[in-house]
Amino acid sequence: MGDVNRNSGKEVIEIFASAARTATPTAATFSTRSAQCLIFIDVTAATSTPSTVFTVIGMSPGDKATEYTILASAAIVGVGMTVLRISPHLTAAANTIAKDILPSTIKVTATHGNANSQTYSVTFIGSNP
Repeated sequence: MGDVNRNSGKEVIEIFASAARTATPTAATFSTRSAQCLIFIDVTAATSTPSTVFTVIGMSPGDKATEYTILASAAIVGVGMTVLRISPHLTAAANTIAKDILPSTIKVTATHGNANSQTYSVTFIGSNP
C-alpha cells in the first residue's frame, strides 16, 4: 500500500500502485477516519481477456475477526476507469454503489479470474459527510 495524505480534509490512500499483474495480489488492509469514499480503479493496459473483481470488505471493531462485504465490482475485463462509491447518502446500485458507512478498518481485494495481464492502480479517497 502506498501514500496516505490526510492534510486536505480528505483521506487519499494509494491501495495498489500501478503495475501489471497476472495473479491476485495480497489484500490491502488499512484504517480510515472517513465515513464515505470513492475508490478509483484505473486500468491502463490489458492482455487478451483479463477478469478482475475488486471487493471492499469491512472488518469488525476490536479483534477484526469478522469480515463482511460492503461492495464488490463487476468483473473488470478491459481498460478504463471504474469508480466504486460508498456513502449513506447515495442510492445503492449493484456492483457500483453501496448505501453504507465505512467501518474504521477496511480491506480491499483484487481477485483475478485468470492469468491474463492487467495493469491497474487503485486509489481510495475518503471524507466525512
